[in-house]
Amino acid sequence: MANLSNNVLVMVWLVLSAGLIAWFAYSLLESDDKTIFSPGAMTDGHHQIGVACESCHSDSFSDKEAIQEACTSCHGDERQKPFDSHPRSKFTDPRNADTLENINAQLCVTCHTEHQPEMTGMNGVTQPTDFCIHCHEDIGEDRPSHKEMEFNTCNSSGCHNFHNNRSIYTDFLVKHSNEPDLLERRTLPGREFGSILGELADYPHDRFPVKQLAANDADAPTESQLIGNDFKDWLETAHARSGVNCSACHTSTNSENEKPVWVNKPAADTCNQCHNLEAERFKRGKHGMRLAVDLPPMTPGEARLPMKEDSFNHELDCTSCHSSHRFDVQEAAVNSCLECHDDTHSLAYKDSPHYDIWQQEVDGKAPAGSGVSCASCHMPRINFDVNDWVSRIMVDHNQSATLSPNEKMIRPACLNCHGLGFSLDALADPALIENNFNGQPSVKVDSMRLAEEDQKRAESRRR
Repeated sequence: MANLSNNVLVMVWLVLSAGLIAWFAYSLLESDDKTIFSPGAMTDGHHQIGVACESCHSDSFSDKEAIQEACTSCHGDERQKPFDSHPRSKFTDPRNADTLENINAQLCVTCHTEHQPEMTGMNGVTQPTDFCIHCHEDIGEDRPSHKEMEFNTCNSSGCHNFHNNRSIYTDFLVKHSNEPDLLERRTLPGREFGSILGELADYPHDRFPVKQLAANDADAPTESQLIGNDFKDWLETAHARSGVNCSACHTSTNSENEKPVWVNKPAADTCNQCHNLEAERFKRGKHGMRLAVDLPPMTPGEARLPMKEDSFNHELDCTSCHSSHRFDVQEAAVNSCLECHDDTHSLAYKDSPHYDIWQQEVDGKAPAGSGVSCASCHMPRINFDVNDWVSRIMVDHNQSATLSPNEKMIRPACLNCHGLGFSLDALADPALIENNFNGQPSVKVDSMRLAEEDQKRAESRRR
């Protein structure tokens, strides 16, 4: 009897083991969800794509160079000069070989190690806050203004950003040192896509000749569902003014020789035909990064920020903010954001001075571009190089680009209306950020004074 019981137990153990192995094999090879293999929670910057392990671990889980390539495939263009103040070439220079013994700054994962929630700080950094000391231990000798400063204060708002010091280098600080809190001229750059269509070689001019269309030009079939307000909304948009007819979005073909098929509800990637830059930037941010790795769209319910419960299942793509046919940019700039976001900063927006001046613009009481919407700061208008000979002002749909570290918001957003000193102080004040900048900064960043002192010392040495 004892042997029989043992045999039964062995058989049960073998069956359970085989089942467990089969389940792991299925999860590894077939299932889209690989989170069962994750050694720890992912950072706020990457958790949206946590089920797509292959987006980072494409070749090997242990090959650091392969992971480095995965990092640069997404973030590489933002780490190039003039953006990157610590390029990889600096650390391949033999003169800096000794610093690599303390910290291997050639690899992103040296400072940004995923799956380590217990040691992950702001911006996904997994190094101690005083990591700058590894290379800059003698900074007090080179810059007397930095003498006896603590190294855990280096990477703070208004001081140094490891990857990008454009907004806060000494000459720039000094140049803007005497600016008032509010500039005399306070307007955003004007969007110009429609005005330069003739200069854009990749715009599909053959399909969408640039000319204004009237109601009787609409080429939707009579049996389609596009009736009434759909036509009215379309006529009032830049699409109708620029020659984009109904068939531009509502027809699809699998080949050049195939007859176009009418589609009542076009896919979101239809917008890419003309707005490929905006779509590409959208996929770089938290709203669209799942689409970049072929996952279903992000939903507010998957976010780590507080979101309104009735928006949890709302999929995020182009038409989530730009409603079909109307594509109202004013609606997208504020109301579309507040339909989902339920955090304190977002909820405080309508009680802020920014909202007051935005409402004045919407009501026609202030010039175009003078209001400040959610998008004005989080999706700013930037001068983007379309190709080697054309640049244009476009709305940066990567809403993560100016978030962290937040001083990245200074050049494209804050300096359109505010002086640099005020901007640095405001972005260094957590309470002011929380109430959506309703009041004056209670924090004083010292970097502008330090920059002026350094410049004076440099000028005295030249005499």
